[in-house]
Amino acid sequence: MKAIIDTNVLLSAAWKNKTPEEVVLWIATQEDWEWVVSEAILSEYREVLRREKFGMASEILERWEFIISRLTTLVDINVDIEFPRDQKDAKFLACALISKADYFITGDKDFGEAKKIMTTTIISVSTFKNLFIQL
Repeated sequence: MKAIIDTNVLLSAAWKNKTPEEVVLWIATQEDWEWVVSEAILSEYREVLRREKFGMASEILERWEFIISRLTTLVDINVDIEFPRDQKDAKFLACALISKADYFITGDKDFGEAKKIMTTTIISVSTFKNLFIQL
């Protein structure tokens, strides 16, 4: 299975929010799952995690840099997607289309319209956890 993780979910995970961190690390460590990213997604992850307003400690940044650089699968994106609702989120849709991702995990409600252009299931962190992670 392939999953794409929205930046808002990764940011929540890095802040030690229990459910997002659990979901991200579960996907990253399952042999039959791939955490799919593009160069644009990796760039956004790195930029957002380093924003001064979040005040991430260097140890946290180093930990998440290791995770995203070692436990993700990079795909080459060769399409441009128009997503008028929020064009900066088009990179996630393009990645989903090219990689044929099974799931896109997000807390952003703007992606409801994306269901018209892709078959990837858009799902919240809590719903994903309830469906896949055994307690």
